[in-house]
Amino acid sequence: MSGRTVSSAIVVLIMGNLMATLCDVFVKLADANVAVFQFTFYRVLFMCVLLLPFVLRKRERHPLAGLKLHIVRGNLWVLTSVLLVISLSQLPLATANAVFYTAPIFIILLSVVFYKERVTPVVALAAVSGFLGVLVILKPSYIGWGMGSAIAFSLVLAINSLLVRKLPKGQSATHGLLLAQLCALPVSGGLALWEGSSISLEQLGYAFASSVCSIMYAMGCLIAYRYVASSQVSSAEYSGLIFAIVAGWLFFGEAIDMSLLLGAALIILPLLYIGHRDIKMAKASRQRIELATEL
Repeated sequence: MSGRTVSSAIVVLIMGNLMATLCDVFVKLADANVAVFQFTFYRVLFMCVLLLPFVLRKRERHPLAGLKLHIVRGNLWVLTSVLLVISLSQLPLATANAVFYTAPIFIILLSVVFYKERVTPVVALAAVSGFLGVLVILKPSYIGWGMGSAIAFSLVLAINSLLVRKLPKGQSATHGLLLAQLCALPVSGGLALWEGSSISLEQLGYAFASSVCSIMYAMGCLIAYRYVASSQVSSAEYSGLIFAIVAGWLFFGEAIDMSLLLGAALIILPLLYIGHRDIKMAKASRQRIELATEL
């Protein structure tokens, strides 16, 4: 999948979100809240080790292109990883993911700031509906560090996704991802040393498995958001919520209540409509151009 068309970018994002859900499952199974910085450091380290052979096969003409941006994205990744561990350790998988998937709302809103994209009344309504959905999902037992971390995770993830479009055009996705992780090593390593805790061999295995899934998800985002307008494909991110609900029930025996379903619907449905509308508009525009060319 090239990600250069809307349809291929949507497929890439759906597959990426399946990997993201599996990543969340491994993080939750690790129960690494006690040694969150240790767990984060090993995830970064494993990602560097996994990516290095693929990058070495292809020599980049400008290997350090966009280094400043990679430093920013790498350290934002450390922050999202820490927030992910905290939120998943305190919230049910499906609930945490319902909040995580407010990220496309942040992407749409922040695209106005970063890229001057126009916010239509429909988009504004989708944003309001999404945040209402979070309020519906909120319960007294969930209010705290876990919920705050989940919302912060969504915001930082949205910023990181939007920065993808500023990456050097000729740089491969794997090379860019490796640079970001290498830039994340000093901060994550320093935090791990400061924490001074340790993790078990089993947790190391979960860290490795979650790193593999993170690479797959990150590659999906790099491909999908690089060539296509974010508003056209970001709704595909919500496929991950379905995966999370199923995974929460399957792996952790989580019940599916009406507040979760209603809140998820308020988050998802408006953005699905926006995605469907934008695809139809893009298709109609291409048809007009083709007709004008024929004439």
